[in-house]
Amino acid sequence: MAEDDVDFVVAAYRDDGDWSVMELPARLGEDFAGLSESLRRFPSEVGVLAMVSVKDDFFVIVRSSGTQVRVLLSDNTAALDYPLAADVAEALDAPDPEDDDSVEPIGDLDILSDLGLASVELSLLCEDDDLYPDEVLLDIAQRLGFREQLETIVG
Repeated sequence: MAEDDVDFVVAAYRDDGDWSVMELPARLGEDFAGLSESLRRFPSEVGVLAMVSVKDDFFVIVRSSGTQVRVLLSDNTAALDYPLAADVAEALDAPDPEDDDSVEPIGDLDILSDLGLASVELSLLCEDDDLYPDEVLLDIAQRLGFREQLETIVG
């Protein structure tokens, strides 16, 4: 995978009740360990979120709080073709997808539930074939309260 396959990589964190969103280097969209490590530098009351959109194909949400890292991959079949997705699937000890037709999210669907986005809603967003990954992430950002900041970065 090339860096130009990565649509965007951002970190979002809340400090003193306000969300801040910062663009991260595209190379982190290819490196789960590096992405997870990069989140440790941000302060946050609720853990730091990373949002990665890759080639209009899938997205990853990582939430880091102290030493705890939680992750969600929107499409398990992406692990067949993309290093980031493969790294996430391996970290989750997820089984290999049987074929490209068995698309489903893997990881922690409750990753944002304490912030107001229930697992069932997140699952429905992941499974909506009419939405591109960046559109899903913008919808999530809207629900969490930082869509405007994300739109400023991703256009």
